[in-house]
Amino acid sequence: VCTALAATVGTGNIAGVAGAIAIGGPGAVFWMWVSALLGMATKYSEVVLSIKFRERNKNGDWVGGPMYYIEKGLGRNWKWLSVLFCILGALASFGIGNMTQVNTIAGTINAAAMRFTETNELALRIGVGVAVAVLVALVSLGGIKRIGKVTELIVPIMSVLYIVASLVVIFANIGNIGTVFGMIFKGAFNFRAAGGGFLGITIATAMKKGISRGIFSNEAGLGSAPIAAAAAQVQEPAKQGLVSMMGTIIDTLVICTMTGLSIVITGTWDMGLEGVAVTTKAFQLGLPLPDMVCSFILMICLIFFAFTTILGWDYYSEKCLEYLSGGNMKLVKGYRWVYILAIFIGPFMTVKAVWTIADIFNGLMAIPNLIAVVALSG
Repeated sequence: VCTALAATVGTGNIAGVAGAIAIGGPGAVFWMWVSALLGMATKYSEVVLSIKFRERNKNGDWVGGPMYYIEKGLGRNWKWLSVLFCILGALASFGIGNMTQVNTIAGTINAAAMRFTETNELALRIGVGVAVAVLVALVSLGGIKRIGKVTELIVPIMSVLYIVASLVVIFANIGNIGTVFGMIFKGAFNFRAAGGGFLGITIATAMKKGISRGIFSNEAGLGSAPIAAAAAQVQEPAKQGLVSMMGTIIDTLVICTMTGLSIVITGTWDMGLEGVAVTTKAFQLGLPLPDMVCSFILMICLIFFAFTTILGWDYYSEKCLEYLSGGNMKLVKGYRWVYILAIFIGPFMTVKAVWTIADIFNGLMAIPNLIAVVALSG
């Protein structure tokens, strides 16, 4: 569960939510909730299938996921769909799990550093790329067990820290909470979103941004979480399905909601900021601490969220490649280095480019998986 949460709790919870609300208005929060509630059912279904159709690999480890339940559940004639999923999953890992995360880490550290001194942005981004690549290599080269040990230590601590900080922001403005929920529901269903600067925003925009960022964050329906769930030491598929549903609740209904309420209650969504700067400003306005400390708290949370997401998606992409290569572990180990080297690209891409790449491959990856989930719903 911690490996799956590591992959889901990332920049989408902070920068993604902020971007969705800045573009789609407060109504985007409501559609994130909808994506999470429906996503719980999707996550349950795909994990149940993953446990039911998993198998042992050459090393004796459990492996599973959409590629296995497509081939074993739908039959050999559908193997082409399994192959398609694995190709798209391996490509998606570079967007959602690699470049998006390290790009946000670099941007956050650069923004924080500029508050204290003049910085050489190029040198800083190179330094971030090198540091993250080295740390990812140290963990990922140890395989799933080392990834699991690191994530089960980092994820709970960072999640609690972020939730507590968000709650402080919310309770500092608790008198406005009724107005905030009014803005969220009104923005979700009115043709004009609440907020003077966003009178042109329609329901479609709020829905699109809310659902896309919700799915980016909780990954329900993408087929990624079932790959991690397959490694669980559990006999009953339904039991692991219920446990995995908790990942969607924690990720979207708890952590994303904390971000959304912090942003709307402080009004930073309508200040012309973008990305993580929206959430940073919300923390600065809401926490009874110096701006420098607020920025540092958010930066630490975001760095660790993003770092563990990179680790989780490294595991997902390796399992896709393991399936495609027929269990050729030499090829898988070689791929790890390609994944690590790709970390250097992320810091130099634009924010818009990395999020667009991630959204495209998320959508493509979900298609073969959802076809199988519907076909095997019986």
